[in-house]
Amino acid sequence: MEATVSTTDKNGDVWDGGNQPLRASYGKMMMWFFIVSDALTFSGFLAAYGFSRYKFVDAWPIADEVFTHFPFLHGIPAPMFYVAFMTFILIFSSVTMVLAVDAGHKMKQNKVIIYMFLTVIGGAIFVGSQAWEWATFIKGEFGAVETKGGKILQFLDTEGERVAIASFAENIPSAIEAHEGSNGVWYEGGETATTYSFEEVKAGFLANDNLLIRTQYLDDNGHPTVLTRAESIAKIEKDGKLVVEGANLRHNEYGHPLFADFFFFITGFHGFHVLSGVVINIIVFFNVVIGTYERRGSYEMVEKVGLYWHFVDLVWVFVFTFFYLV
Repeated sequence: MEATVSTTDKNGDVWDGGNQPLRASYGKMMMWFFIVSDALTFSGFLAAYGFSRYKFVDAWPIADEVFTHFPFLHGIPAPMFYVAFMTFILIFSSVTMVLAVDAGHKMKQNKVIIYMFLTVIGGAIFVGSQAWEWATFIKGEFGAVETKGGKILQFLDTEGERVAIASFAENIPSAIEAHEGSNGVWYEGGETATTYSFEEVKAGFLANDNLLIRTQYLDDNGHPTVLTRAESIAKIEKDGKLVVEGANLRHNEYGHPLFADFFFFITGFHGFHVLSGVVINIIVFFNVVIGTYERRGSYEMVEKVGLYWHFVDLVWVFVFTFFYLV
């Protein structure tokens, strides 16, 4: 007698989906596969960031002292305000996407158009904000000096406020001519293309008795160590090497170079996802406008891009928590 396998239970099919497992279409199943695999990728990035931060915890920059800028508020410290604004915008766009999906289930085309439009606007604002944040991070505001050992020395006044190198660096005449069309080949030299040379910053620092140096190493209270005037002079004369303005993949005025590396890689990778989502949402939006899904009798495509958009929003919550807040 051959054994038979039951394929039904009291509620119907065991598989309960036939050729659509879990009653999900092929497209939605593939989107879920993509989301799971991408979630593992982001998890690896954040885990690497966590290990690196733990290893260099005594020299890691404090986010509240790095991300203090807000558009059109020059000179006014606003720690994390703009990052919080970006987070709110992205979460709000996730809400409008939920409303778009719900309207699609009810076959209400006009509401889908409105909510998809708001989702696109929210995503575009986030991408633009992230581009502005990158530009500000790369440009820097105060500048610093990098030591021979690759450590960062920042400048403070006697009241503990950061001082920009532009405010005290002396102008030392240079033998290097400015480039002009008649000069031929552009002069290339030095390790960084900065506004001031190390000698100019050093001369200005030594001439101002009210300036101190703050190292990237944290004290017992979790704050960067501030040297005395005598220690500051000895430090810059003995270990100073070059001027750093802003951040790139090699130098970082805010502290440990790995901080900038992870910032560019993690936020850039996420920003690419958001930009891709905005482009896809725009395509779906125009399809909704011309009635493509209305004629199909289903707005499943809106639901599929909604899954991707919610995933992108959720990833940013983790990035915001672990990179900016912790």
